[in-house]
Amino acid sequence: MDRLDAMSIFIAAVEAGSFSAASRKLGVPLPTVSRKVADLEAHLNTRLLVRSTRKLALTDAGAAYLAACKNILEQVGEAERAASGEYVSPKGDLIIAAPIVFGRLHVLPAVNDFLATFPDINVQMVLSDRNADLIDDHIDVAVRIGALSDSSMVATRVGFVRRVACASLDFLAAHRTPKTPDDLATLPCVTFGNMVSGSSWMFAAKNKRATRHVPVQARLAVNTAEAALDAAIAGVGITQVLSYQAAQAIKDKRLKIVLKDFEVEPLPIHVLYPAQTRPPLKLRSFLEFAVPRLRRSAAA
Repeated sequence: MDRLDAMSIFIAAVEAGSFSAASRKLGVPLPTVSRKVADLEAHLNTRLLVRSTRKLALTDAGAAYLAACKNILEQVGEAERAASGEYVSPKGDLIIAAPIVFGRLHVLPAVNDFLATFPDINVQMVLSDRNADLIDDHIDVAVRIGALSDSSMVATRVGFVRRVACASLDFLAAHRTPKTPDDLATLPCVTFGNMVSGSSWMFAAKNKRATRHVPVQARLAVNTAEAALDAAIAGVGITQVLSYQAAQAIKDKRLKIVLKDFEVEPLPIHVLYPAQTRPPLKLRSFLEFAVPRLRRSAAA
């Protein structure tokens, strides 16, 4: 029995919740998954899992063995990286995830400079506004905007972004500049479907001690920030996006921020990666290279 292979399959089965899910994730036939776990149990002479029709549950022995398997496989991976020279000279492949617009505007320039500095490292960038699971999707490092929920990750804050309401100067001249969020009830708006609030926007009280959702008139509803900004620039209405998404249009005076005194607390930007005993040099090199650049870029 290849015990390392069996350990990997055992871990995958536990994390996936069933043998069939592990089979699909690993691309391994279902009977092979079941047999490998059974071989481990026979070798250890103990039950690791309690199987039911709906899910797998770890026994006490199984929980202890799972932790040991993860530690063993991490040490094996570390030994292989050391033997291949990865700890001596940064090399290999990095998978980096980031939100679409922020990734293109801020992360990609840092990656381009990183690749020029480290010729033996290749990068695969995954740009998506869906927060991928770093472990399941084999992502080395991710940039996240908003509160973090997964405490098993190592996170470094690199800045903040604001939720901003903005409109074109022509629109504000033809209508009026809202003085309070309640003024939006009589003004046409462009709503962005990926914003959490949907057809209502979040604003703070002027003392910043409370927040509330304010209903808006969706003259146009779209599902991307770029479309919302284009419509706002065209004078269709006021829109609310994240500050980095509108930064260039504001700089070019195609849009103007309104209701600034009522903005909610900024959202944090973090760089995060899975906790490891000793992160590979390629990852440490990227963090040391990119984090200062992302901080400067986010601040600007």
